[in-house]
Amino acid sequence: MPVNKFFPFAAVEDRRSGVFWGAQLACPASWQMELYRKDDALALSGGLADRDFGHWMKDLHPGESFLTPEAIVSTAHTPSIDVFTARLTQAALEHLAHVPEPEQSLPIIFNEYCTTWGSPSHANICEILGAIQGKGFQYFVIDCGWYKEDGVPWDISMGDYEPSPTLFPQGLDKTTAKIREAGMIPGIWFEIETVGKAARAYQLEPHLLHKDGKPLTSYFRRFWDMRDPWVEEYLTQKVICTLQKYGFGYLKIDYNETIGIGCDGAESLGEALRQNMEASQAFFEKIKRNIPGIVLENCASGGHRLEPGLMSQMSMASFSDAHECPEIPVIAANLHRAVHPAQSQIWAVIRQADSQQRIAYSIANTFLGRMCISGDVTGLTQAQWDVIERGMEFYRKIAPIIKQGQSYRFGSRIKSARHPEGWQALLRIGQGQEAYMVIHTFANAALPLEIQIPLPEGCPAKVLEIYSDTQEQIEIQDGILSYQARHSWKAVAVRLNP
Repeated sequence: MPVNKFFPFAAVEDRRSGVFWGAQLACPASWQMELYRKDDALALSGGLADRDFGHWMKDLHPGESFLTPEAIVSTAHTPSIDVFTARLTQAALEHLAHVPEPEQSLPIIFNEYCTTWGSPSHANICEILGAIQGKGFQYFVIDCGWYKEDGVPWDISMGDYEPSPTLFPQGLDKTTAKIREAGMIPGIWFEIETVGKAARAYQLEPHLLHKDGKPLTSYFRRFWDMRDPWVEEYLTQKVICTLQKYGFGYLKIDYNETIGIGCDGAESLGEALRQNMEASQAFFEKIKRNIPGIVLENCASGGHRLEPGLMSQMSMASFSDAHECPEIPVIAANLHRAVHPAQSQIWAVIRQADSQQRIAYSIANTFLGRMCISGDVTGLTQAQWDVIERGMEFYRKIAPIIKQGQSYRFGSRIKSARHPEGWQALLRIGQGQEAYMVIHTFANAALPLEIQIPLPEGCPAKVLEIYSDTQEQIEIQDGILSYQARHSWKAVAVRLNP
Protein backbone atom coordinates (compact mmCIF):
# COMPACT_ATOMS: atom_id res chain seq x y z
CA MET A 1 0.00 0.00 0.00
CA PRO A 2 2.18 2.86 -1.24
CA VAL A 3 -0.24 5.45 0.13
CA ASN A 4 -0.48 4.27 3.71
CA LYS A 5 -0.35 7.27 6.09
CA PHE A 6 1.67 9.25 3.53
CA PHE A 7 1.45 10.09 -0.16
CA PRO A 8 4.68 9.96 -2.20
CA PHE A 9 4.63 13.77 -2.28
CA ALA A 10 6.75 16.52 -0.81
CA ALA A 11 6.84 20.28 -1.29
CA VAL A 12 8.80 23.22 0.08
CA GLU A 13 7.53 26.80 0.22
CA ASP A 14 9.94 29.74 0.13
CA ARG A 15 7.59 32.28 1.69
CA ARG A 16 9.99 35.19 1.32
CA SER A 17 10.23 34.68 -2.45
CA GLY A 18 6.74 33.24 -2.94
CA VAL A 19 7.98 30.07 -4.63
CA PHE A 20 7.03 26.40 -4.25
CA TRP A 21 9.23 23.45 -5.17
CA GLY A 22 8.07 19.84 -4.99
CA ALA A 23 7.61 16.40 -6.45
CA GLN A 24 5.45 13.31 -6.63
CA LEU A 25 6.85 9.80 -7.10
CA ALA A 26 5.21 7.33 -9.45
CA CYS A 27 6.12 4.32 -7.34
CA PRO A 28 3.67 1.51 -6.43
CA ALA A 29 6.23 -0.23 -4.20
CA SER A 30 8.37 1.06 -1.31
CA TRP A 31 9.50 4.66 -1.77
CA GLN A 32 11.35 7.25 0.27
CA MET A 33 11.44 11.06 0.31
CA GLU A 34 13.61 13.18 2.57
CA LEU A 35 14.09 16.86 3.33
CA TYR A 36 17.45 17.67 4.88
CA ARG A 37 20.09 20.36 5.28
CA LYS A 38 23.00 20.29 2.84
CA ASP A 39 25.54 22.99 3.71
CA ASP A 40 23.46 26.19 3.73
CA ALA A 41 20.69 24.79 1.53
CA LEU A 42 17.55 22.74 2.06
CA ALA A 43 17.70 19.57 -0.04
CA LEU A 44 14.92 17.27 -1.23
CA SER A 45 15.68 13.74 -2.41
CA GLY A 46 13.46 10.82 -3.22
CA GLY A 47 12.98 7.59 -5.12
CA LEU A 48 13.05 3.93 -4.25
CA ALA A 49 13.48 3.29 -0.55
CA ASP A 50 17.00 2.61 0.72
CA ARG A 51 18.14 -0.55 2.45
CA ASP A 52 17.57 0.70 5.98
CA PHE A 53 14.16 2.23 5.36
CA GLY A 54 12.66 -0.07 2.74
CA HIS A 55 14.90 -3.15 2.61
CA TRP A 56 15.73 -2.28 -1.00
CA MET A 57 18.96 -2.83 -2.83
CA LYS A 58 19.75 -4.08 -6.30
CA ASP A 59 22.82 -5.58 -7.95
CA LEU A 60 23.77 -4.39 -11.43
CA HIS A 61 26.29 -6.48 -13.36
CA PRO A 62 28.41 -5.19 -16.26
CA GLY A 63 26.19 -4.47 -19.25
CA GLU A 64 22.93 -4.41 -17.23
CA SER A 65 20.73 -1.36 -16.80
CA PHE A 66 17.94 -0.37 -14.44
CA LEU A 67 15.28 2.29 -14.87
CA THR A 68 14.07 3.94 -11.66
CA PRO A 69 10.46 5.04 -11.09
CA GLU A 70 9.42 8.34 -12.61
CA ALA A 71 9.19 11.53 -10.59
CA ILE A 72 6.90 14.43 -11.42
CA VAL A 73 8.67 17.65 -10.42
CA SER A 74 7.65 21.27 -10.68
CA THR A 75 8.05 24.75 -9.27
CA ALA A 76 5.70 27.73 -9.22
CA HIS A 77 5.93 31.41 -8.33
CA THR A 78 2.59 31.73 -6.53
CA PRO A 79 1.21 32.40 -3.04
CA SER A 80 -1.18 29.43 -3.41
CA ILE A 81 -0.32 25.82 -2.64
CA ASP A 82 -3.38 24.91 -4.75
CA VAL A 83 -1.86 26.47 -7.87
CA PHE A 84 1.40 24.62 -7.30
CA THR A 85 -0.13 21.20 -6.64
CA ALA A 86 -2.31 21.56 -9.74
CA ARG A 87 0.90 21.66 -11.78
CA LEU A 88 1.77 18.21 -10.42
CA THR A 89 -1.69 16.64 -10.76
CA GLN A 90 -2.08 17.98 -14.30
CA ALA A 91 0.45 15.35 -15.34
CA ALA A 92 -2.55 13.01 -15.25
CA LEU A 93 -4.11 14.81 -18.22
CA GLU A 94 -1.61 13.10 -20.53
CA HIS A 95 -3.10 9.75 -19.56
CA LEU A 96 -6.70 10.98 -19.31
CA ALA A 97 -6.55 11.97 -22.97
CA HIS A 98 -6.40 8.26 -23.82
CA VAL A 99 -9.08 6.82 -21.50
CA PRO A 100 -11.95 4.86 -23.09
CA GLU A 101 -14.59 6.87 -24.93
CA PRO A 102 -17.32 6.54 -22.25
CA GLU A 103 -14.97 8.24 -19.80
CA GLN A 104 -14.60 11.46 -21.80
CA SER A 105 -17.71 13.02 -20.22
CA LEU A 106 -16.96 11.79 -16.65
CA PRO A 107 -20.22 9.80 -16.44
CA ILE A 108 -22.00 8.83 -13.23
CA ILE A 109 -21.40 5.45 -11.55
CA PHE A 110 -23.72 3.29 -9.48
CA ASN A 111 -22.00 0.77 -7.22
CA GLU A 112 -24.20 -1.65 -5.28
CA TYR A 113 -21.75 -2.33 -2.42
CA CYS A 114 -23.45 -0.07 0.15
CA THR A 115 -26.80 -1.45 -1.02
CA THR A 116 -26.15 -5.17 -0.64
CA TRP A 117 -22.99 -5.12 1.56
CA GLY A 118 -21.20 -7.95 -0.21
CA SER A 119 -24.25 -10.00 -1.14
CA PRO A 120 -25.15 -9.01 -4.71
CA SER A 121 -27.58 -11.32 -6.46
CA HIS A 122 -29.60 -11.44 -9.66
CA ALA A 123 -32.75 -10.69 -7.68
CA ASN A 124 -31.53 -7.66 -5.76
CA ILE A 125 -29.67 -6.24 -8.78
CA CYS A 126 -32.87 -6.42 -10.82
CA GLU A 127 -34.68 -4.59 -8.02
CA ILE A 128 -31.99 -1.90 -7.97
CA LEU A 129 -32.14 -1.56 -11.75
CA GLY A 130 -35.88 -0.99 -11.52
CA ALA A 131 -35.24 1.95 -9.19
CA ILE A 132 -32.39 3.64 -11.08
CA GLN A 133 -33.11 2.90 -14.74
CA GLY A 134 -33.47 6.03 -16.84
CA LYS A 135 -31.92 8.33 -14.24
CA GLY A 136 -28.65 8.89 -16.07
CA PHE A 137 -26.24 6.29 -14.67
CA GLN A 138 -23.67 5.02 -17.17
CA TYR A 139 -21.96 2.25 -15.16
CA PHE A 140 -23.48 -0.36 -12.84
CA VAL A 141 -20.75 -2.03 -10.78
CA ILE A 142 -21.30 -5.42 -9.13
CA ASP A 143 -18.98 -5.26 -6.13
CA CYS A 144 -17.52 -7.98 -3.91
CA GLY A 145 -19.29 -11.20 -2.99
CA TRP A 146 -20.56 -12.34 -6.39
CA TYR A 147 -18.32 -15.44 -6.08
CA LYS A 148 -18.84 -16.43 -2.44
CA GLU A 149 -19.88 -19.93 -1.48
CA ASP A 150 -22.81 -20.51 0.84
CA GLY A 151 -21.91 -19.74 4.44
CA VAL A 152 -18.49 -18.28 3.59
CA PRO A 153 -17.88 -14.52 3.96
CA TRP A 154 -16.77 -12.72 0.79
CA ASP A 155 -13.64 -11.25 2.36
CA ILE A 156 -11.97 -14.61 3.03
CA SER A 157 -12.93 -16.39 -0.19
CA MET A 158 -11.44 -14.30 -3.00
CA GLY A 159 -9.15 -16.14 -5.39
CA ASP A 160 -11.26 -18.96 -6.86
CA TYR A 161 -13.74 -16.62 -8.54
CA GLU A 162 -16.57 -18.88 -9.63
CA PRO A 163 -19.94 -17.04 -9.84
CA SER A 164 -22.22 -18.16 -7.03
CA PRO A 165 -25.04 -20.42 -8.30
CA THR A 166 -27.06 -19.43 -5.24
CA LEU A 167 -26.80 -15.69 -5.88
CA PHE A 168 -27.00 -16.04 -9.66
CA PRO A 169 -29.07 -19.19 -10.32
CA GLN A 170 -29.58 -18.31 -14.01
CA GLY A 171 -25.92 -17.47 -14.48
CA LEU A 172 -24.09 -14.18 -14.34
CA ASP A 173 -24.79 -13.59 -18.04
CA LYS A 174 -28.50 -13.08 -17.29
CA THR A 175 -27.61 -10.34 -14.82
CA THR A 176 -25.22 -8.51 -17.12
CA ALA A 177 -27.85 -8.68 -19.86
CA LYS A 178 -30.34 -7.00 -17.53
CA ILE A 179 -27.80 -4.25 -16.80
CA ARG A 180 -27.27 -3.61 -20.49
CA GLU A 181 -31.04 -3.66 -21.12
CA ALA A 182 -31.30 -0.91 -18.50
CA GLY A 183 -28.90 1.20 -20.55
CA MET A 184 -25.80 0.78 -18.38
CA ILE A 185 -22.33 -0.70 -18.81
CA PRO A 186 -21.86 -3.65 -16.42
CA GLY A 187 -18.88 -3.59 -14.09
CA ILE A 188 -17.44 -6.11 -11.64
CA TRP A 189 -15.09 -6.25 -8.65
CA PHE A 190 -11.91 -8.34 -8.40
CA GLU A 191 -9.17 -8.39 -5.78
CA ILE A 192 -6.76 -9.74 -8.36
CA GLU A 193 -3.49 -10.04 -6.42
CA THR A 194 -4.67 -11.63 -3.16
CA VAL A 195 -6.33 -14.87 -2.02
CA GLY A 196 -8.49 -15.47 1.04
CA LYS A 197 -7.99 -18.28 3.53
CA ALA A 198 -11.29 -19.98 2.59
CA ALA A 199 -10.36 -20.18 -1.09
CA ARG A 200 -8.82 -23.28 -2.63
CA ALA A 201 -6.20 -20.99 -4.15
CA TYR A 202 -4.93 -20.26 -0.63
CA GLN A 203 -3.29 -23.68 -0.64
CA LEU A 204 -1.43 -23.20 -3.93
CA GLU A 205 1.72 -22.31 -2.00
CA PRO A 206 4.29 -22.73 -4.81
CA HIS A 207 2.55 -19.89 -6.67
CA LEU A 208 2.18 -17.51 -3.73
CA LEU A 209 4.61 -14.94 -2.40
CA HIS A 210 7.00 -16.12 0.30
CA LYS A 211 9.07 -14.34 2.91
CA ASP A 212 11.88 -16.13 4.69
CA GLY A 213 10.86 -19.29 2.86
CA LYS A 214 7.26 -19.36 4.12
CA PRO A 215 4.02 -18.23 2.46
CA LEU A 216 3.60 -14.52 3.14
CA THR A 217 0.44 -14.42 5.25
CA SER A 218 -1.30 -11.37 6.64
CA TYR A 219 -4.27 -12.17 8.88
CA PHE A 220 -6.51 -14.06 6.42
CA ARG A 221 -4.92 -13.19 3.06
CA ARG A 222 -2.01 -14.45 1.02
CA PHE A 223 -0.63 -12.97 -2.19
CA TRP A 224 -0.08 -14.29 -5.70
CA ASP A 225 3.47 -14.19 -6.99
CA MET A 226 2.65 -11.99 -9.98
CA ARG A 227 6.06 -12.79 -11.53
CA ASP A 228 5.11 -16.47 -11.91
CA PRO A 229 3.99 -17.39 -15.48
CA TRP A 230 1.58 -19.95 -13.99
CA VAL A 231 -0.10 -17.16 -11.98
CA GLU A 232 -0.39 -14.96 -15.06
CA GLU A 233 -2.15 -17.75 -16.94
CA TYR A 234 -4.40 -18.55 -13.94
CA LEU A 235 -5.46 -14.91 -13.60
CA THR A 236 -5.90 -14.63 -17.36
CA GLN A 237 -8.51 -17.40 -17.13
CA LYS A 238 -10.14 -16.18 -13.92
CA VAL A 239 -10.15 -12.43 -14.61
CA ILE A 240 -9.74 -11.66 -18.32
CA CYS A 241 -11.84 -14.57 -19.55
CA THR A 242 -14.59 -13.74 -17.04
CA LEU A 243 -14.66 -10.14 -18.21
CA GLN A 244 -14.85 -11.29 -21.84
CA LYS A 245 -17.41 -14.04 -21.25
CA TYR A 246 -19.96 -11.81 -19.54
CA GLY A 247 -19.26 -8.61 -21.45
CA PHE A 248 -18.05 -6.44 -18.61
CA GLY A 249 -16.90 -2.98 -19.62
CA TYR A 250 -15.75 -1.81 -16.19
CA LEU A 251 -13.35 -3.44 -13.73
CA LYS A 252 -12.89 -2.37 -10.11
CA ILE A 253 -9.45 -3.57 -8.98
CA ASP A 254 -9.37 -3.76 -5.20
CA TYR A 255 -6.49 -4.60 -2.85
CA ASN A 256 -7.21 -4.86 0.86
CA GLU A 257 -4.01 -5.96 2.56
CA THR A 258 -0.37 -4.97 2.56
CA ILE A 259 2.52 -7.24 1.61
CA GLY A 260 4.74 -5.31 4.01
CA ILE A 261 8.46 -4.72 3.52
CA GLY A 262 8.78 -7.21 0.68
CA CYS A 263 9.11 -10.84 -0.29
CA ASP A 264 11.57 -13.50 -1.41
CA GLY A 265 12.85 -13.93 -4.94
CA ALA A 266 15.44 -11.20 -5.53
CA GLU A 267 18.63 -9.79 -4.02
CA SER A 268 16.56 -7.91 -1.42
CA LEU A 269 13.03 -8.02 -0.04
CA GLY A 270 12.33 -4.56 -1.40
CA GLU A 271 13.53 -5.43 -4.91
CA ALA A 272 11.31 -8.53 -4.97
CA LEU A 273 8.38 -6.31 -3.94
CA ARG A 274 9.23 -3.86 -6.75
CA GLN A 275 9.38 -6.72 -9.27
CA ASN A 276 6.07 -8.11 -8.06
CA MET A 277 4.36 -4.74 -8.47
CA GLU A 278 5.94 -4.34 -11.90
CA ALA A 279 4.35 -7.67 -12.83
CA SER A 280 0.98 -6.50 -11.44
CA GLN A 281 1.15 -3.41 -13.61
CA ALA A 282 2.00 -5.56 -16.62
CA PHE A 283 -1.09 -7.67 -15.95
CA PHE A 284 -3.28 -4.56 -15.80
CA GLU A 285 -1.94 -3.61 -19.22
CA LYS A 286 -2.71 -7.13 -20.46
CA ILE A 287 -6.32 -6.64 -19.37
CA LYS A 288 -6.54 -3.45 -21.44
CA ARG A 289 -4.95 -5.12 -24.49
CA ASN A 290 -7.35 -8.05 -24.34
CA ILE A 291 -10.45 -5.95 -23.65
CA PRO A 292 -10.08 -2.69 -25.59
CA GLY A 293 -12.14 0.11 -24.11
CA ILE A 294 -12.49 -1.36 -20.62
CA VAL A 295 -12.69 1.18 -17.79
CA LEU A 296 -10.36 0.42 -14.86
CA GLU A 297 -10.93 1.64 -11.30
CA ASN A 298 -8.05 1.63 -8.83
CA CYS A 299 -9.10 0.77 -5.28
CA ALA A 300 -7.07 -0.35 -2.27
CA SER A 301 -9.08 -0.24 0.94
CA GLY A 302 -10.41 3.00 -0.45
CA GLY A 303 -7.34 4.86 -1.64
CA HIS A 304 -4.06 3.31 -0.52
CA ARG A 305 -2.80 3.13 -4.11
CA LEU A 306 -3.38 6.75 -5.13
CA GLU A 307 0.11 7.21 -6.54
CA PRO A 308 0.83 8.47 -10.06
CA GLY A 309 2.23 5.19 -11.40
CA LEU A 310 -0.90 3.10 -10.90
CA MET A 311 -3.16 6.10 -11.54
CA SER A 312 -1.62 6.47 -15.00
CA GLN A 313 -3.03 3.03 -15.87
CA MET A 314 -6.54 3.67 -14.56
CA SER A 315 -9.48 5.82 -15.53
CA MET A 316 -10.23 6.68 -11.92
CA ALA A 317 -9.80 5.56 -8.31
CA SER A 318 -11.86 5.21 -5.17
CA PHE A 319 -11.03 8.33 -3.18
CA SER A 320 -11.60 6.70 0.23
CA ASP A 321 -13.61 4.08 2.11
CA ALA A 322 -15.26 6.94 4.02
CA HIS A 323 -18.58 5.99 2.46
CA GLU A 324 -21.06 7.44 4.94
CA CYS A 325 -19.21 9.62 7.46
CA PRO A 326 -19.59 13.42 7.52
CA GLU A 327 -15.90 14.15 6.89
CA ILE A 328 -16.12 13.04 3.24
CA PRO A 329 -15.89 16.61 1.85
CA VAL A 330 -12.74 17.29 3.90
CA ILE A 331 -11.00 14.23 2.43
CA ALA A 332 -12.29 14.89 -1.08
CA ALA A 333 -11.20 18.55 -1.12
CA ASN A 334 -7.76 17.74 0.27
CA LEU A 335 -7.26 15.14 -2.46
CA HIS A 336 -7.34 17.88 -5.11
CA ARG A 337 -3.73 18.52 -4.07
CA ALA A 338 -2.62 14.93 -4.76
CA VAL A 339 -4.96 13.43 -7.38
CA HIS A 340 -6.64 15.02 -10.38
CA PRO A 341 -10.36 15.33 -9.49
CA ALA A 342 -11.37 13.79 -12.83
CA GLN A 343 -9.86 10.55 -11.44
CA SER A 344 -11.21 10.85 -7.88
CA GLN A 345 -14.37 8.75 -7.46
CA ILE A 346 -16.42 10.06 -4.52
CA TRP A 347 -19.33 8.14 -3.08
CA ALA A 348 -22.73 9.45 -2.04
CA VAL A 349 -24.37 6.70 0.01
CA ILE A 350 -28.06 7.54 0.38
CA ARG A 351 -30.06 6.04 3.21
CA GLN A 352 -33.84 5.70 3.38
CA ALA A 353 -33.85 7.60 6.69
CA ASP A 354 -31.77 10.51 5.32
CA SER A 355 -33.31 13.96 5.42
CA GLN A 356 -33.24 16.03 2.26
CA GLN A 357 -30.54 18.17 3.88
CA ARG A 358 -28.39 15.11 4.47
CA ILE A 359 -28.97 13.86 0.91
CA ALA A 360 -27.93 17.21 -0.58
CA TYR A 361 -24.84 17.17 1.68
CA SER A 362 -23.88 13.71 0.36
CA ILE A 363 -24.59 14.54 -3.28
CA ALA A 364 -22.59 17.79 -3.09
CA ASN A 365 -19.59 15.77 -1.87
CA THR A 366 -19.40 14.16 -5.30
CA PHE A 367 -19.02 17.56 -6.98
CA LEU A 368 -15.45 17.42 -5.66
CA GLY A 369 -14.60 14.62 -8.10
CA ARG A 370 -16.38 11.77 -9.90
CA MET A 371 -19.96 11.04 -8.83
CA CYS A 372 -20.70 7.52 -7.57
CA ILE A 373 -24.00 6.68 -5.85
CA SER A 374 -24.94 3.73 -3.66
CA GLY A 375 -27.31 2.98 -0.80
CA ASP A 376 -31.03 2.41 -0.23
CA VAL A 377 -32.14 3.43 -3.71
CA THR A 378 -35.04 0.98 -3.81
CA GLY A 379 -36.82 2.60 -0.87
CA LEU A 380 -36.50 6.33 -1.48
CA THR A 381 -39.41 8.75 -1.79
CA GLN A 382 -39.96 10.95 -4.81
CA ALA A 383 -38.91 13.97 -2.75
CA GLN A 384 -35.60 12.27 -1.93
CA TRP A 385 -35.07 11.36 -5.58
CA ASP A 386 -35.79 14.94 -6.61
CA VAL A 387 -32.81 16.14 -4.52
CA ILE A 388 -30.59 13.40 -5.99
CA GLU A 389 -31.61 13.99 -9.58
CA ARG A 390 -31.18 17.76 -9.33
CA GLY A 391 -27.68 17.04 -8.03
CA MET A 392 -26.97 14.63 -10.89
CA GLU A 393 -27.99 17.29 -13.39
CA PHE A 394 -25.79 19.87 -11.60
CA TYR A 395 -22.87 17.42 -11.75
CA ARG A 396 -23.26 16.88 -15.49
CA LYS A 397 -23.04 20.64 -16.01
CA ILE A 398 -19.83 21.03 -13.98
CA ALA A 399 -18.13 17.88 -15.33
CA PRO A 400 -16.12 19.85 -17.94
CA ILE A 401 -14.75 22.07 -15.14
CA ILE A 402 -13.84 19.01 -13.06
CA LYS A 403 -11.97 17.69 -16.09
CA GLN A 404 -10.13 20.93 -16.89
CA GLY A 405 -9.83 23.50 -14.11
CA GLN A 406 -7.96 25.03 -11.19
CA SER A 407 -9.03 24.37 -7.60
CA TYR A 408 -8.82 26.68 -4.58
CA ARG A 409 -9.69 25.59 -1.04
CA PHE A 410 -11.04 28.00 1.61
CA GLY A 411 -12.43 27.58 5.09
CA SER A 412 -11.85 27.08 8.78
CA ARG A 413 -8.78 25.27 10.03
CA ILE A 414 -9.93 21.67 10.41
CA LYS A 415 -8.43 20.49 13.68
CA SER A 416 -10.05 17.04 13.52
CA ALA A 417 -11.03 15.39 10.27
CA ARG A 418 -13.16 12.90 12.23
CA HIS A 419 -15.03 15.69 14.00
CA PRO A 420 -14.82 18.74 11.72
CA GLU A 421 -15.99 22.12 12.91
CA GLY A 422 -16.53 25.34 10.99
CA TRP A 423 -16.84 25.35 7.21
CA GLN A 424 -15.09 24.57 3.94
CA ALA A 425 -15.40 25.79 0.37
CA LEU A 426 -13.81 24.44 -2.79
CA LEU A 427 -13.76 26.70 -5.84
CA ARG A 428 -12.86 25.28 -9.24
CA ILE A 429 -12.38 27.61 -12.18
CA GLY A 430 -12.69 26.12 -15.66
CA GLN A 431 -10.77 26.95 -18.76
CA GLY A 432 -13.85 28.44 -20.38
CA GLN A 433 -16.20 31.01 -18.94
CA GLU A 434 -17.55 29.06 -15.95
CA ALA A 435 -16.63 28.05 -12.42
CA TYR A 436 -18.34 26.35 -9.51
CA MET A 437 -18.02 26.37 -5.74
CA VAL A 438 -19.08 23.78 -3.16
CA ILE A 439 -19.62 25.02 0.41
CA HIS A 440 -20.02 22.65 3.38
CA THR A 441 -20.76 23.65 6.95
CA PHE A 442 -19.75 21.31 9.73
CA ALA A 443 -20.42 21.48 13.48
CA ASN A 444 -20.96 25.11 14.44
CA ALA A 445 -21.73 26.46 17.90
CA ALA A 446 -22.71 29.94 16.63
CA LEU A 447 -25.24 30.31 13.81
CA PRO A 448 -25.98 32.08 11.54
CA LEU A 449 -22.44 32.13 10.18
CA GLU A 450 -21.39 34.75 7.64
CA ILE A 451 -19.08 33.16 5.09
CA GLN A 452 -17.14 35.53 2.86
CA ILE A 453 -14.73 34.27 0.21
CA PRO A 454 -12.46 36.50 -1.91
CA LEU A 455 -12.58 35.22 -5.48
CA PRO A 456 -9.24 34.90 -7.30
CA GLU A 457 -8.50 37.22 -10.17
CA GLY A 458 -10.23 36.09 -13.34
CA CYS A 459 -12.92 34.08 -11.56
CA PRO A 460 -16.42 34.46 -13.05
CA ALA A 461 -18.58 36.51 -10.67
CA LYS A 462 -22.20 36.00 -11.72
CA VAL A 463 -24.41 33.44 -10.00
CA LEU A 464 -25.86 31.11 -12.63
CA GLU A 465 -27.40 28.31 -10.54
CA ILE A 466 -27.51 27.17 -6.89
CA TYR A 467 -27.90 23.59 -5.68
CA SER A 468 -29.00 22.64 -2.17
CA ASP A 469 -31.95 20.98 -0.47
CA THR A 470 -33.58 24.38 0.06
CA GLN A 471 -33.51 27.71 -1.73
CA GLU A 472 -30.33 29.52 -0.70
CA GLN A 473 -29.00 33.00 -1.36
CA ILE A 474 -25.44 33.66 -2.54
CA GLU A 475 -24.25 37.14 -3.44
CA ILE A 476 -21.07 38.41 -5.10
CA GLN A 477 -20.01 42.01 -4.70
CA ASP A 478 -16.61 43.61 -5.35
CA GLY A 479 -15.05 40.19 -5.86
CA ILE A 480 -16.34 38.80 -2.54
CA LEU A 481 -18.73 35.83 -2.48
CA SER A 482 -21.04 35.95 0.55
CA TYR A 483 -23.22 33.23 2.00
CA GLN A 484 -25.05 33.23 5.33
CA ALA A 485 -25.06 29.69 6.73
CA ARG A 486 -27.99 28.97 9.04
CA HIS A 487 -27.49 25.25 9.57
CA SER A 488 -24.70 22.89 10.54
CA TRP A 489 -24.00 19.96 8.20
CA LYS A 490 -25.35 21.82 5.21
CA ALA A 491 -24.10 21.85 1.62
CA VAL A 492 -24.61 24.51 -1.02
CA ALA A 493 -23.11 24.52 -4.52
CA VAL A 494 -23.13 27.37 -7.00
CA ARG A 495 -22.29 27.67 -10.67
CA LEU A 496 -20.69 30.94 -11.78
CA ASN A 497 -20.23 32.63 -15.14
CA PRO A 498 -19.01 36.10 -16.22
